[in-house]
Amino acid sequence: MPFVVKAHIDDVMLSAKAGTAKEAFAKAIEWRVAQSLTDVSISNGVRSFTIAEFASAMASLDIENTVDAAAGRGPKVRG
Repeated sequence: MPFVVKAHIDDVMLSAKAGTAKEAFAKAIEWRVAQSLTDVSISNGVRSFTIAEFASAMASLDIENTVDAAAGRGPKVRG
């Protein structure tokens, strides 16, 4: 599942595509922390997340996958 990372600098919007959630999160953190861009968001094509929302969603998915693996149900899809 492709992800799109968006941010603003002055009046210009930047965007970058990422193939995985990990790549999208890394790019969002790079833009926010290293380059001080504002309004950084990550979109999965259905919903747009702030960095904090995205981190929480991915952590929840990891927890669910751990519980499912322990129960023998297999992992959920993660992009």
